[in-house]
Amino acid sequence: MLSRCVATDTDVFATEYWGRKPLLSRSTALPRDFSDLLSPTAVDELIAERGVRAPFIRMAKTGDVLARSCYTGPAGFGAEMPDQVDSAKVLAEFAAGSTIVLQGLHRLWPPLIDFVRGLTDDLGHPVQANAYITPPNAQGFEPHYDVHDVFVLQASGQKRWTVHEPVHQHPLDSQPWTDHRDAVTARSRETPTIDTVLNPGDALYLPRGWVHSARSEDTTSIHLTIGVSALTYFDVARAVVDTLATDEEFRKSLPMGIDATDRSEMASTTSKVMAQLADAVRDRAADLSDKTAAKLSDRHAQRTRPVAVRPLATLDAMATAGAKRVHWRHGLIGTLEHLGDQVRLRLPDRTITFPDSCATALEAMQHGLVADAQTLPGLDHADSTVLIRRLLREAVVVAVEDGTT
Repeated sequence: MLSRCVATDTDVFATEYWGRKPLLSRSTALPRDFSDLLSPTAVDELIAERGVRAPFIRMAKTGDVLARSCYTGPAGFGAEMPDQVDSAKVLAEFAAGSTIVLQGLHRLWPPLIDFVRGLTDDLGHPVQANAYITPPNAQGFEPHYDVHDVFVLQASGQKRWTVHEPVHQHPLDSQPWTDHRDAVTARSRETPTIDTVLNPGDALYLPRGWVHSARSEDTTSIHLTIGVSALTYFDVARAVVDTLATDEEFRKSLPMGIDATDRSEMASTTSKVMAQLADAVRDRAADLSDKTAAKLSDRHAQRTRPVAVRPLATLDAMATAGAKRVHWRHGLIGTLEHLGDQVRLRLPDRTITFPDSCATALEAMQHGLVADAQTLPGLDHADSTVLIRRLLREAVVVAVEDGTT
């Protein structure tokens, strides 16, 4: 999926652009079209027929976010929810120059569900998808920077983008652009690094922190903002420190009578704790590394989602588990732990225990094996059927759809 977003080799992108500098990719250099991901017809369907609710929709005009009541309302008999989109209200605000923002489309719209899953695999970082639909000659948001990387994919119409260098390099989630509002405003008055119109099929990559604003031309513009929440060196360092919560020495209270208002005294105390921390990192590197890796893996699992399961189809597959080919649920993170005569599968939300005889089969499927009860390694047909049925029930594996190889 990354290759759809950049007009350069993905290895070149990784070494020269990722987290470093913007990349403008013209459709003329690599012919492409993003209308399969979102089109004007699809936008109308989402607003008019899909019952979208806040906060999956919001609207903005020249930097101000509109109150929800401007574009939502009750849905009537049988759907008494006060925050569903009101298509007539949306039309009124859109005609008056407001931008429609459809958020979390990776949870709502099938083409983007698949696209975001693939891009998450390519990048190794959590990905989301929002859409911005702007009427002619309008601007939704003032110059700002994002705390996540973005790929801008122009799906329909045209939009002029103005991009300036950062005022705060590599901002964290806790460092929004509003903390540097004056600097951002000043920077936006300088000569831009990029000042260009995106046409359908064009793409623009912006690392977090790069100041930008956008304005539609004389047609309605639809673009996708694919946000990437990159794992940072700070995230790793913080996870290392968090693992020390299990260490008795680091849970001890500081000496009684310490004067926290005395910066000199606190600096001395900090130096001692930092030296203790350095010793712990040096002496327990392997242990801390394993525990930190587990924390980071769990964090990634919480911020991404494996492919969805289809409950009714899965129940049918369970009834014929002996004849069904299955594979590991894509995106599901699990750790296998051997415990004598048992093997434990630790998932983000629960732990499942199996007889140790299932270990070979579980490991094979976790590493990509597609199998049925006849070909699952290490078990006979009867035991394989029981295992497949349980893994389907636990949403660990999914059945191969008919016609799929």
